[in-house]
Amino acid sequence: MPRFAANLTMMFGEVPFLERFSQARRAGFAGVEFLFPYAFDKQAVKAALTDNGLVQVLHNLPAGDWAGGERGIAILPERAEEFRRGVATAIEYATALGCPQINCLAGLTPPGAAEDVLRATFVANLRHAAAELARHGIRLLIEPINTYDIPGFYLTTVEQAAAIIAAVGSDNLFIQYDLYHQQRTRGELVATFMRHQGLIGHVQLADNPGRHEPGTGEINYPFVFDALDAAGYAGWIGCEYKPAGDTADGLGWLTAAGGLRPQDADRELRA
Repeated sequence: MPRFAANLTMMFGEVPFLERFSQARRAGFAGVEFLFPYAFDKQAVKAALTDNGLVQVLHNLPAGDWAGGERGIAILPERAEEFRRGVATAIEYATALGCPQINCLAGLTPPGAAEDVLRATFVANLRHAAAELARHGIRLLIEPINTYDIPGFYLTTVEQAAAIIAAVGSDNLFIQYDLYHQQRTRGELVATFMRHQGLIGHVQLADNPGRHEPGTGEINYPFVFDALDAAGYAGWIGCEYKPAGDTADGLGWLTAAGGLRPQDADRELRA
């Protein structure tokens, strides 16, 4: 049965951050993920997880000036020291929160930048991060993102990510496979998963078009969920979507997919 984690950044973005955890639990989720915890005290975030009986599934490495439009710094040679400091900070938070995996956003390709320099920088940074995270039992992920939503993003396909992983040469580096980004880029959702299953450490979802919840667009999510289940995927599926309306009203797909309902979540907390 799939395990679904609420993406607090996307699903409950209108709610103050530390209040989103109780919202996710009331909606029936047992796990959560979000972009960044770094603006908040580690112990406050940990308390929000503990008080609501939630598992922290994933967060990202620091990604530069997010509000200013940056989408990662891992490919930028002049930011290598900042990247390494970010790895150390991410480990501190992940250790405190019990988070087993951290995603690295590659960043935007600078105009006129040499591809070989960007790739070499990315590989070197990932090699460092994968080794440091491995020392703490934390997995490193990289995520291909479509260039319609983030024009100029460096890492755009699962195939490119697999090649990067081969170049890094670490057994602690995996792909964050976002079904929405894959649909916008190349489609072939299940076949691509099957080809790269050994490298996929985490799955995320949203429907297309609109990036709303499953059932609002063109992706046959019951088929995809059945295929992932049949393939033995045992990880979490992060719900990184923007609700088309009220978050709670749009969760019928979760019950249909075998995910936790609110009453099941309450029963699990009492067990």
